[in-house]
Amino acid sequence: MSVTASETTARGRHIPDRLKSPMQRFLASWELLLLGVAIAVFILNSFASPYFLDPWNLSDATFNFTEKAMIAFAMALLIISGEIDLSVASIIALASTAMGFAVQLGADVPVLVLVGLGVGLACGAFNGALVTGLGLPSIVVTIGTMSLFRGISYIVLGDKAYTGYPSDFAYFGRGYLWWVISFEFVLFALFAIIFAIILHKTNFGRVVYVIGNNPVGAIFSGIRVTRVKFVLFLLTGLMSGVAAICLTSRLGATRPSIAFGWELEVVTMVVLGGVSILGGSGSVPGVVIAAFVMGMVTFGFGLLNVPGIVMSIFIGLLLIGVIALPRIARQLLARRKA
Repeated sequence: MSVTASETTARGRHIPDRLKSPMQRFLASWELLLLGVAIAVFILNSFASPYFLDPWNLSDATFNFTEKAMIAFAMALLIISGEIDLSVASIIALASTAMGFAVQLGADVPVLVLVGLGVGLACGAFNGALVTGLGLPSIVVTIGTMSLFRGISYIVLGDKAYTGYPSDFAYFGRGYLWWVISFEFVLFALFAIIFAIILHKTNFGRVVYVIGNNPVGAIFSGIRVTRVKFVLFLLTGLMSGVAAICLTSRLGATRPSIAFGWELEVVTMVVLGGVSILGGSGSVPGVVIAAFVMGMVTFGFGLLNVPGIVMSIFIGLLLIGVIALPRIARQLLARRKA
């Protein structure tokens, strides 16, 4: 996401973004600024706590963002298309509850994985059908399903918890492939590559940008807008199911409050990564860097024994800031030109 729309040469001519070299676009990008922030946070954390640079502590820090980031990749595409899904955390709760119920019936690990992915897909399809089939606003629909999905979990579990997951199931959330490299982190990196290719290297990704910039024009261009958006809701539900598998595996138990409040952190991660909340622009690499920034910040707060409520306040202020600051900057630039 470029900070400036064009570059001025020594002779006063303007070079459109599409005519710039890849290096010129990168040097003028939000991703470069965010990378600088990530490096600064890393350095500050290394001075703030002597335990931060320990390899195993750094490995543990990745658990603060990998599950949320996997949802954020799909959420980024959805927001670029002009929609949003605020029910992702509740989908995790419902998928985890379904897996816990399956365990009580004697299900093994492959069945648990299928249940988690299946519930995620079903919830995504339900959201997509309401938005694309009935033409309802996605923010209203997903606020409703956010309460619906988690409410079902509370009805099933109440104040109890599902436990007794198979020992092999713990590998998804607590297993390591090599030394400090966890299975979750490798899964995060794999999905980052897949979604980057989908968004930036395929016709489907270009269609997502077109829909976000001009949905009416996309319809007249012959693009099946409703089908594309339905697929994006399916992807968001599916990735919520993947996150539910990893989180449930890591915790070893299911409670109806699992992943409570994650929808705010996922949206913040996406917007901080340079995705316009109004749709039409953004990148997967930006979301990846934003995930590291948020993960390191929250891990650093944890090492300093900062209360959880302070972290919530910080995330809320961060979300407001990344939405408001670009608009303020545009207004100041317009006044300066005037």
